[in-house]
Amino acid sequence: MQKKKITLLLLPAFLFSCSQGELTDNSNTTSPDAIVYKMPEESAPHEGTWLQWPHQYQYGITYRNRLDATWVAMTKELAQSEKVHLIAYDGTEKERIIGLLNNAGVPLTNISFKLYPTDDVWVRDNGPIYVKDKNGQLLIQDWGFNGWGNKADYSNCNTIPSKIATDTNIPKINLNSVMINEGGSVEIDGNGVLMACKSSILNNNRNPGMTQQQAEAIFTKNLGVTKFIWLNGRAGRDITDMHIDGFARFANSSTIITMNPNDLAYWEVPDSDIDKLYMAKGKNDTPYQFVKVPLTRNEVVTTYGKNVGRASYINYYIANNRVLVPNYNDPNDVVANQIIQQLYPDKTVVGIDCRNLFANGGMVHCVTQQQPQ
Repeated sequence: MQKKKITLLLLPAFLFSCSQGELTDNSNTTSPDAIVYKMPEESAPHEGTWLQWPHQYQYGITYRNRLDATWVAMTKELAQSEKVHLIAYDGTEKERIIGLLNNAGVPLTNISFKLYPTDDVWVRDNGPIYVKDKNGQLLIQDWGFNGWGNKADYSNCNTIPSKIATDTNIPKINLNSVMINEGGSVEIDGNGVLMACKSSILNNNRNPGMTQQQAEAIFTKNLGVTKFIWLNGRAGRDITDMHIDGFARFANSSTIITMNPNDLAYWEVPDSDIDKLYMAKGKNDTPYQFVKVPLTRNEVVTTYGKNVGRASYINYYIANNRVLVPNYNDPNDVVANQIIQQLYPDKTVVGIDCRNLFANGGMVHCVTQQQPQ
């Protein structure tokens, strides 16, 4: 998804585009023998969820204040589902956050704090990636974060995986000299398939000169995937060079949740990618089932009156007994919540007001990161 306060990137129609590249056969596979680590899918049981709380030190008090309510709402729901690990900029911010939670009646029982300076809130992209080795031991992978291709200085956020690994005594694997990869740029189906846009991963602003084959070998070894669905995307259409998690996700190992062709076109997904997405097949060449969720019916208007265009519901987050779905004070909020609820009958779908967050380029999935059990 698109991110942040880079003003020229906040145009409504281009959020989450992907980059040009040659068409690729969806049947690309890599040998299972090369697997060293596996990343549990998002719906696997969590120990907790990580959030980086908005602060004033990068973009000012107004920016922070406009986002606080979304973080309070996410924390309230997640704390009823699992542990919530809140990253506060410093001790002053921690006390401010505690005050917000107390005022909202959110118990602190399942909430812990880490005090780390951060540049912003996008923990999906800069945070730790949790994997397990062949013995089931949990490890943290640090893929490095260079501000979506050196578009902004995120040097504080780049240190977050190392700090979490040290403070939680979880072994860390350094991959930042091997590949730059943001969490929002890849989707895995839990059955050995990875879906991504080339525009962010195979981009010289992250991984100069890297070939698709090299990227696949790295992903196989470190995430445990052996089949790849590569979309081309459209580089330069947002700050992330088009992350997959804004418009197409694996709802489960047999289902892709996305949009209809017209909405994907509004999202500026290339026509060839739309065709390729709908033809995607799983590990055993079984076609995926598709669930299509509409964009918002109307253009989204923030709480402070800014029109930011129509918005996506695909960027939701799966917790232990909750599914947090971005909502926008729009008639299609109910439609989207009901569609997604049908996919997760054992969980409670909760709408999270993301109007102001969407103005900065992201939604719920962008600002959450799961820690598996």
